[in-house]
Amino acid sequence: MTSRGFRNWLMADTTQAPGTHTGPHGKPEGHRKASWWRVMCLSGVDYFSTLGYQPAIAALAAGLLAPLATILLVIVTLAGALPIYRRVARESPHGAGSIAMLAKLLPRWGGKLVVLALLGFAATDFMITMTLSAADATAHFVENPFVPKALHGQEVVITLVLLAALGAVFLRGFAEAIRIATYLVAAFLVLNVTVIVVAFMHLFSEPLVITDWWGALTTQHGSPLVMIGIALLVFPKLALGLSGFETGVAVMPQIKGQSGDTEHEPRGRIRGAHRLLTSSALLMSVLLIASSITTVMLIPAAEFQAGGAANGRALAYLGYAYLGDGFGTAYDIATIAILWFAGASAMAGLLNLVPRYLPRLGMAPQWARAIRPLTLVFTGVAFLITVLFQADVNAQGGAYATGVLVLITSAAVAVTLSARRQKQKKATIGFGIITVVFLYTTVTNIVERPEGIKIAGCFILGILVTSFVSRVARSTELRAATITFDAQAEQWLAERSGERIDLIAHEPGHASRYPLKLLHAQQAHHLSDLEPWFIEVTIGDSSDFEEELLVRGEIHDGYRVLALRSSSTPNALAAVLMELRNRTGGVPHVYFRWTEENPFANLVRFLLLGEGEVAAVTREVLRKAEPNHTCRPWVHVA
Repeated sequence: MTSRGFRNWLMADTTQAPGTHTGPHGKPEGHRKASWWRVMCLSGVDYFSTLGYQPAIAALAAGLLAPLATILLVIVTLAGALPIYRRVARESPHGAGSIAMLAKLLPRWGGKLVVLALLGFAATDFMITMTLSAADATAHFVENPFVPKALHGQEVVITLVLLAALGAVFLRGFAEAIRIATYLVAAFLVLNVTVIVVAFMHLFSEPLVITDWWGALTTQHGSPLVMIGIALLVFPKLALGLSGFETGVAVMPQIKGQSGDTEHEPRGRIRGAHRLLTSSALLMSVLLIASSITTVMLIPAAEFQAGGAANGRALAYLGYAYLGDGFGTAYDIATIAILWFAGASAMAGLLNLVPRYLPRLGMAPQWARAIRPLTLVFTGVAFLITVLFQADVNAQGGAYATGVLVLITSAAVAVTLSARRQKQKKATIGFGIITVVFLYTTVTNIVERPEGIKIAGCFILGILVTSFVSRVARSTELRAATITFDAQAEQWLAERSGERIDLIAHEPGHASRYPLKLLHAQQAHHLSDLEPWFIEVTIGDSSDFEEELLVRGEIHDGYRVLALRSSSTPNALAAVLMELRNRTGGVPHVYFRWTEENPFANLVRFLLLGEGEVAAVTREVLRKAEPNHTCRPWVHVA
């Protein structure tokens, strides 16, 4: 393959323009053929894979109380996280989740900074999902009795190989990921159900085990209120069992909708997402409770400790104990495979979020819209994290839990604010209570495992630095996604077809200055004999980057004025000038007066407020957009 052919392949799967972005690989609606249950498998490789380690975590954190603590987790899941994300799916159906909701509720630079911070936590969640799951898959691999001892101590190398294989799947295409996820989830769930059923058969055949557990529990903890209190205290340590909801909404764009779906009202996709979230939550709740009961009652407590045979792999322990080494090895293979591929839903989430936000905000280069370069970048970052943490699962657990809990808490805040804005009092109170629960869980987790917030802080700092460097680097691009002229402006353009158009830049809101501006332009410049028009740009949300421009034709004090609203005056003027040239066939001229402010202050005003030294920046945007100076619109300053 030639270098040009490689570049074409690398950039082939590129997300669509702002307003029409449809998620990973940017396929139009008609190309999405995955049913909701198959997409559930994609998010399920993350969610369901926690069965590989969640029962052991619960037993280690809560001891004999693990079943009660797990039931509390299930209550929070079904009564808290599930209603939250069902609403998120309804109000943000394009895969951007609660971040998109907060972006609408918190506009301008403050809102953008919140979005960038949440993207940092999302990156923490998704990236650590990839590296932690791959490291856990490696741990299951090297602990299998049939694996050669020579591979012990090679955990980093094995984890890097698994991550490289995951990246290769996404380089092939997103449909490949869904196909693999479907087979993995089906096999893994069948094996887990088999282990749990056999374990319950042993429990029922030895009722003294249940009696002994209950006697030890009541002797150790006394009253039910004490048990509930302790379960509440250890609940934050079980929060990894909530990890699948954010990825569940992140992969929404891959759900096949119905014939009447539109990008603004994808009702079929929303209905499918609700089925996905509800089905996975109910199925996982049953499996978590059942696995917690069987593992705590049938496995000696010492085996859950570090170095024990059930540490991080409780159900695998039962599989070996009751079904033999052959079944245990099959269970290990399925666990290794699904833990390896758990990073697929995380990768899908990143490939949906980053192109949706960062390039549109000017905070990533244009190639960040392409899926394959992003896949290579994310795989490289996963390599770095794996080497830094030496593929240690425990070392990454705090960051994983922090990312999961912050995203769930942000979703709770988003739906609470949304319900309040829509004056839904009962929903506001209900979601507010859930928000408090998740806020408590998040803060407790951060206090107990502060390394998580430190790692997340590194991701946030990295995103902020690279975002603002990219924003500065892209500041002189043409930012208009589309340019539309209203009927009046269209009529004026039709009158000037093939002729030169002279535009006088004018600050909006100063109607009395039109005659003075015209007089200055006539004295300082060689205007054509045709009537000059004025052009005015009203600054909107200066934190926006790409936008759709509407140019209105207006009459002010007898003068023709092209008026528009934009986040940046120079970029909007350059875009309109280029469009006028293309529409009329004549090269337009625009006339400015020099500003009096300090050049450095003007630069800062341009970067942050979209104003500043308009003339010079407009000319620079045009220079970059049109290399041929004979076809480039003219900029005059005096």
